Amino acid sequence: MLKRIKSIFFSRNIFSYIKEKIKLNIIKYNQNLQNLINVNIINYKILSKKIIIKEITKEKEIWKIYNSINNNLIFEGDYLNGIGKEYNDKGKLLYEGGYLNGKRNGKGKVYYSDGKILYEGEFLDNKKWNIIEYDKNANIINELKHGIGNINEYNDLDIKIFEGEYTNGLKNGKGKEFYDNGKLFFKGEYLNGLRNGKGKKYDKNGKINADVEYSNGCRWNLKEYDKNNNILNILKEGKGYIKHYNESNILIFECEFINGLINGKGKEYYENGSLKFEGEYLNGEKTKKGKIYTEKGDLIFEGEFLYDEKIKGKEFINGRLEYEGDFLFNKKYNGKGYDEKGYIAYELNNGCGKVKEYFYKNDNLKFEGEYKNGLKNGNGKLYYGNGKLKYDGEFLNNKANGLGKAYYSNGNLHYEGEVLNNKKNGKGKFYYNNGNLHYEGEFLNDSLNGKGKLYYNDGKLQYEGEFLNDKPDGKGKLYNIEGDLIFDGEFSNGNFIIKNKI
Repeated sequence: MLKRIKSIFFSRNIFSYIKEKIKLNIIKYNQNLQNLINVNIINYKILSKKIIIKEITKEKEIWKIYNSINNNLIFEGDYLNGIGKEYNDKGKLLYEGGYLNGKRNGKGKVYYSDGKILYEGEFLDNKKWNIIEYDKNANIINELKHGIGNINEYNDLDIKIFEGEYTNGLKNGKGKEFYDNGKLFFKGEYLNGLRNGKGKKYDKNGKINADVEYSNGCRWNLKEYDKNNNILNILKEGKGYIKHYNESNILIFECEFINGLINGKGKEYYENGSLKFEGEYLNGEKTKKGKIYTEKGDLIFEGEFLYDEKIKGKEFINGRLEYEGDFLFNKKYNGKGYDEKGYIAYELNNGCGKVKEYFYKNDNLKFEGEYKNGLKNGNGKLYYGNGKLKYDGEFLNNKANGLGKAYYSNGNLHYEGEVLNNKKNGKGKFYYNNGNLHYEGEFLNDSLNGKGKLYYNDGKLQYEGEFLNDKPDGKGKLYNIEGDLIFDGEFSNGNFIIKNKI
């Protein structure tokens, strides 16, 4: 709903002066090597919440782009002049092909989420140029030649979100946009990839709910209607006061428009109608002062924003001050945290320090441990809401990574061993709720994979051998509850292959 705009706030607030392409050597925690390495930041602009870095290793230099909100890898390869790959936040490959100066250039392929080819051909400065488009059955459905033709566009879930005319590799001419359910959302005119000219918007029932005219992607002249065809909102030359309602006719957003964009004081609401945010906007993003509330109406943040990001302010839990200071990418960075009695519980210096976090509902301790770069990095402990220990071990970028122990809510040991991205990965031991050993061996993505031993609830050996996706697969031995060997041979998907039993 709110239009994204370019932001350079990070360079303004963390460094005194960084031009667009100045190289800066810093230290960044690398989640793949799990140690400190030297990286160069080039073009350190924060555009759409992305961080562009270059990792220097002994073998080669690899460009990577991370989503600054969750640190997920979304690009790897030669960002300036070479081959690269793009990923969505779930790690699915979106694109692989040529790049030049950070843009798709040359031959490349775009994929559906299941790995099938959506587009293949040539790109020019991120524009689709000489492109063949396929359906899921590999049938050709559209072609662009020198950026001219008709084409469909899809989101990460393979849902069509646009169909229409292209020239110069961009949306130019007539086109249509769609809701996630496939129903028509907008029909109108485009220029250089943006809505430009007259168009009509539709509700999810297919009924026209707005006559609108755009100027370079901004709503300029608008008449929006409610379900009874009464005029709900009006814009004239990009000016007016707009209110948006959900399908249950509950107000979810209101703000002043200037120059066709959200500008001035405004409010956002939860789906139940309670106030979520109140403050100031600039070109569609929270900027300057604002407040954030829970659905129950409790204040949880008060402070300053810049381009939708918290940069300075106070966080509250159950009405008490929990943190006060600076933020980076909405993460605590330079400031002080307080306990339930108002005493200083921790201090952060450039995102580093020993931290305590608390549950909102009951003010019980939620986490205690080390922070680096404003995230859980190093040793730490997580707790259940009842105060029982949940996890004790190593963290990397807010996720359990390294060696650790996980516990049931009753305090009994649940798992001990190696973890990666909050999942059992590597060698470890898994326990029944009664404290007896359930499994010891190798794990992959929380599943039994590799060599291991499986035990009955009373602690006696049940199976030893190879596993694949939680099932015996490969060579193994099976024992009955009395401890007698009843099968020694090959397994497949949990079933015997050799019929002879002992």
